[in-house]
Amino acid sequence: MSLIPDATEILSRARADLRMGLPVVLVDGDRCLIVAAVETLSPDRFADLCALPDRPHLAITGRRAETLKARAYDGDLARIVLPRDVDLTWLNAVADPADDLRKPMKGPLVALRDGTADLDRLALRILKSARLLPAALNASLAQVPAGLTRINAQPTRDILDQASPLHPIVGARVPLLSAENSRLHVFRPEDGGEEHYAVEIGRPPRDKPVLARLHSACFTGDVMGSLKCDCGPQLAGALAQMGQEGAGVLLYLNQEGRGIGLANKMRAYSLQDQGFDTVEANHRLGFEDDERDFRLGAALLKEMGFTSARLLTNNPNKIAMMERAGIAVTERVPLKVGENPHNAAYLATKAAKSGHLL
Repeated sequence: MSLIPDATEILSRARADLRMGLPVVLVDGDRCLIVAAVETLSPDRFADLCALPDRPHLAITGRRAETLKARAYDGDLARIVLPRDVDLTWLNAVADPADDLRKPMKGPLVALRDGTADLDRLALRILKSARLLPAALNASLAQVPAGLTRINAQPTRDILDQASPLHPIVGARVPLLSAENSRLHVFRPEDGGEEHYAVEIGRPPRDKPVLARLHSACFTGDVMGSLKCDCGPQLAGALAQMGQEGAGVLLYLNQEGRGIGLANKMRAYSLQDQGFDTVEANHRLGFEDDERDFRLGAALLKEMGFTSARLLTNNPNKIAMMERAGIAVTERVPLKVGENPHNAAYLATKAAKSGHLL
């Protein structure tokens, strides 16, 4: 029946539930795991979860476990046994590294090593996709409680493995300072996520490589003029070059903070103020160096009728992912702008640890 939500719609509903502090339930055959996001968990729901017949455990990523010196027996994650006197303050301190330097001792942390962690792994993937800290309070259940969103595991894994299809919604002329002959196209993903945009300068021919830029949203740099990154100057520089050439496409992807969201990006900035570089900060939060999915850019170019591009980038990973997604990159066009005393160390880290050509 078409009125019943499908797996993609249920996943979108689950993300909203977790962001509001409501647990969800993962189901795989006869196994059920109730999942709550630590950062949005209320004291009452925490108490109710701890009162369940199967005592909850805390799932954190291998990156966060490494910071906390916890054994990640499950490889890319660790299932931490809750202390008997656990409270929500302790749980949040393990999930969020804000006070790691002031209160480094969280343990000793005991990690589970028996049983399967596949549903815990899926729970952390869903939390990341919801732009929440990847720390989940989980417990096994005999049956799904009424009223909670039920997520079937395998279809959800398949959805998370794929880039959501994007559909054009509308396009309209928007004259820009750098190029008066420009149009803004809005694309909406099927999974209920944020919309992505394409700024088309002029009328670039579809049968030739288009000058293109994959630009991830940066509220602080693009809008506020932050000096901590080079995003704002890169955005302006890319549009200016397209305006000079008379044609190009700038793809504005809503993947703030390398895909971890603005709140987590600000957490990373706070850790940088404590002396950690951008990669170390992401790892302490439980994320990888870069959580973005540049297949979105390839999908947008294909939707617009392009099959090849001259890519404005300093990041070889963008080129590799675009080519794997079916867009031929005929040329890398450097975009070296925006260095200043506030971001010099950040740019040096991108070059040394992330392979950026700066």
